Amino acid sequence: MSKTEVSQAACSMWASIIVDIMALLSILPNGELDIAPSATSSSTDFDFLRGRFAMRHRKLKSRLTNCDEWTEFESVTEGYPVLNGLGNIDRLQTEFDGKPFEGLTLRLFNPATRLWSLYWVDSNAAVLDEPMVGSFDGPIGSFYASDQHDGKPVICQFCWDKTDPSKPSWSQALSPDGGETWEWNWYMDFSRV
Repeated sequence: MSKTEVSQAACSMWASIIVDIMALLSILPNGELDIAPSATSSSTDFDFLRGRFAMRHRKLKSRLTNCDEWTEFESVTEGYPVLNGLGNIDRLQTEFDGKPFEGLTLRLFNPATRLWSLYWVDSNAAVLDEPMVGSFDGPIGSFYASDQHDGKPVICQFCWDKTDPSKPSWSQALSPDGGETWEWNWYMDFSRV
């Protein structure tokens, strides 16, 4: 089994557990997400992302259309702490169709709620996305946000697996049905350089 398949299985397993027992994610009657921190959530959860990594991406060509075609590409990223350890930033760089592309993630830890908020911005739009909110439970991090896809409401989920901190993985899923089912549509495998 490849590292990507192991990451996919781990994230799918953890996502199912979280959704099934509703331990960290609840969907309120009005559709809003109620996200609770894990017992182990801390400001050091993303320390593994300090430094430089090569990344291998595997992304569905089309989301929520029963697509089974994948696009693969590579990038590099470099991360560092900010705000005296209550946050971190990483900058992703790659090329799409021969044109440079940059992305930036700002992660902020709220000591009062013990939840992380993850903000993404890229060189295509230069607008911060709504934050993904969540925490790590041991080596697995789960983060959620309400979003729109093709004009329809979805729940977005990020799964981080830092079981091997020198080779972490990230994956993304969308749920069009309030968390009943998830389509995993993007995987990234990191290797420290």
